[in-house]
Amino acid sequence: MAESIYGVYEENLIKIKENLEKRFEEYQQVIYKKTGDKAFEHMAVRIKSNESMREKCTRKGLPQTAESALSKIKDAIGFRIICPFVEDVFAIVEYIRSFDDSEIIAEKDYIRHAKPNGYRSYHIILAVHTDYPDVLGNEQGIYYAEFQIRTIAMDTWAALEHKLKYKKNIPNEALLVAELKKVADELASCDLSLQTIRELIEQA
Repeated sequence: MAESIYGVYEENLIKIKENLEKRFEEYQQVIYKKTGDKAFEHMAVRIKSNESMREKCTRKGLPQTAESALSKIKDAIGFRIICPFVEDVFAIVEYIRSFDDSEIIAEKDYIRHAKPNGYRSYHIILAVHTDYPDVLGNEQGIYYAEFQIRTIAMDTWAALEHKLKYKKNIPNEALLVAELKKVADELASCDLSLQTIRELIEQA
């Protein structure tokens, strides 16, 4: 079994992941007590596996080192947060902005500005300032986490698109791509309709 690419810093990654995870669990409880609704349906959290990170370093032309994995590449810690409604996605984005020990260093709003294939999600790269040493020699080091925040409909589409994308020798591939884009647009329309229904219920 190959030695962990994260080296002595893997323990710090685990602590940071658990701390962030705890924050979202607490946020979930606060929102539920306040509104009776969940802030998100579910959350998947991971530290990128040694094998996956080594492969990504190679793909990006980087040496397979802890510095590459923790400084050059910024998704060693990954969160996927699935929300019931579009407004919940943006509420979580604002919650992340409120962290006083972190800063958003990159974000892409693929909800308002979908990818050409129809993919929708909100992506954030968060720099977390810690009391742990980092790979660059800082005693109060910075570690990175990637967030993908999306609705149930967006997540369903992304999962199916990912599965179909890796099928080989697909006949009429152009038609498949067009149909997937059509489904993505229809699901986006459903998300907006559901948001409207929710607002009407809340007003009532």
